[in-house]
Amino acid sequence: MEMQKSKLKAWISFRVQPNEYDIIHSHFQKTTCRKLSEYARKVLLNKPVIVKYRNQSADDFLRDMIKLKNELNAVGNNFNQSVKRLHTLDKITEVKLWLSVTEPKINSLTNDIEEIKTRINQVYELWSQK
Repeated sequence: MEMQKSKLKAWISFRVQPNEYDIIHSHFQKTTCRKLSEYARKVLLNKPVIVKYRNQSADDFLRDMIKLKNELNAVGNNFNQSVKRLHTLDKITEVKLWLSVTEPKINSLTNDIEEIKTRINQVYELWSQK
């Protein structure tokens, strides 16, 4: 059996001031409704409207972690390339040169790891207070 969706037949149209439209649209964007007409229909018929909830601290944490992940990936790629280069070296002088070039990359990787640990501890402290 096929369920037929009832067709909407009547039109309701009204004008609003630009600032009123901005307010209505900002309320609409906070909901799970896909279209403004769906939101308006629910509000006018006193039906429940599901509002999205955002956790700002989680959003901030996610933004910071994505930034750190990208930096960590870049440092990790550079480090992998350096290690591959090390495997091709034959002479002691070449190994010493490789170490002098790679040391800043290792320090950068260590600093990024420490920053990740610090940020995770900050978020843990923030969330454990609740």
